[in-house]
Amino acid sequence: MSPARRWRLPARMALAALLGGAAALGLAPYQAWPLTLLALALLPLLLSGAERPGQAGWIGWALATGYFAHALIWIVEPFQVDVARHGWMAPFALVFLAGGLALFWAAAFWAAYRFATGPAGRVFALIVTLSLAELARAYVLTGFPWAALAQIWTGSDVALLLAWIGPQGLALATLLAALLPGLAMIRPGPWPPRLAGLLPLAVLLVAGAALSGRLPQNIAATAVVRVVQPNAPQNQKWDPQMMPVFFDRLVGYTAQTPHPDLIVWPETAVPTLLEWAGPAFATIADAAQGTPLALGIQRSEGARSYNSLVHLDRTGQVAAIYDKHHLVPFGEYFPGGDLAARFGLRGFAAREGDGYSAGPGPQVIDFGAAGRGLPLICYEAVFPQDVAGAAERPDFLLQITNDAWFGRYIGPYQHLAQARMRAIEQGLPLVRAANTGVSAMIDPWGRTIAELPLGQAGYLDAALPAPLPATLYARTGDWPILAVLLAAALMGWFRQRSK
Repeated sequence: MSPARRWRLPARMALAALLGGAAALGLAPYQAWPLTLLALALLPLLLSGAERPGQAGWIGWALATGYFAHALIWIVEPFQVDVARHGWMAPFALVFLAGGLALFWAAAFWAAYRFATGPAGRVFALIVTLSLAELARAYVLTGFPWAALAQIWTGSDVALLLAWIGPQGLALATLLAALLPGLAMIRPGPWPPRLAGLLPLAVLLVAGAALSGRLPQNIAATAVVRVVQPNAPQNQKWDPQMMPVFFDRLVGYTAQTPHPDLIVWPETAVPTLLEWAGPAFATIADAAQGTPLALGIQRSEGARSYNSLVHLDRTGQVAAIYDKHHLVPFGEYFPGGDLAARFGLRGFAAREGDGYSAGPGPQVIDFGAAGRGLPLICYEAVFPQDVAGAAERPDFLLQITNDAWFGRYIGPYQHLAQARMRAIEQGLPLVRAANTGVSAMIDPWGRTIAELPLGQAGYLDAALPAPLPATLYARTGDWPILAVLLAAALMGWFRQRSK
């Protein structure tokens, strides 16, 4: 009898939740990936203690709830901006978000137990079903791939594999590296053969080291970009007395000489709607002295509102507008928002009722000497499919964001880590302008070559690295991994039926 079967289901679920919380320590800002692998390595033991598919599902749900509750603890921060109105919602938001996302993992555990037999069969099935669950989490209901398993590798050489297999492929490799050693621990027999379970981890580490050894030390630059960080706390950002302070700060940093090839302000940095921004643009253009700018601003069009990026050309005229298309549910829009608004329910960043409207999709903008950039407004940098969705390949990625919503601890660093992943996946440099930080210049291998720390006002002028040729993942996306997982699932199902 498995030792885990001696424990009652609540005890096993409690242990699974603790392991899930420990697994989240692999994410930024901790980046303790060995703890994630160690926690996941105990899953075969927990799964062996289940007696029915339903029990396996509950264990998986508890594990994932612990993982997401720790990884997404920053979700309480937006509720602290206006504590009197929203503070009471914070614990409910964390519980429902963590518990809801955990349903994906619960389904994976249930299916692994239901459609496979024996410890080895169920562990291999879990590797496939959990990988499929993570892929589904990235797409279903607009997707929410935050805290994806591949993110534990951001601070290591293994992250370079993202250019080849993408985040879903790296998640599959991570599960192989964690669960196969765990299976070896519970299987009988001599130890030397069981050490073969460490082979996937060894392959990951060796491959990452090999790719890292080939990286150039001197990076060719195509232009100089200035990133401006006003450091406007969210509870002061729209205060009428503080708005001129932050705007003057942005203008002052913009006016500093020598002028670069492009100046970037963060998300919603211009404190007025686009249609009323003529005087503000004149002030900005005067400070920029002929330098093009990319600015975050809000705009309206009839009854619709948009979260936008505007490109001001050398004369201070609007040369291009990009409207954010992948909006944050319950943040930038509320499903059924006009009805919900009657009950006082609105997205945090939404203007009224339904909130922001979605733009038409990814759009490459020509920024002159800096090259062609693909704008990503805040949340959009979380989605690899959004980065790869433009009709043409850009020269660089441009993320403007307001991470003041995420507080000053876990959230902003996790958001930065995901931006670094997008750069590796596409082989493109990424310019990041964040209201409160971390603003950064990231090279095509995901290395941060210049940054402004969290909670600090200032600007940085950084050389924009040249882009690399399109990576394998940039050309294929998630389709190859989906095909591999579906083929493995079908093979396992037919094999089970043949028995």
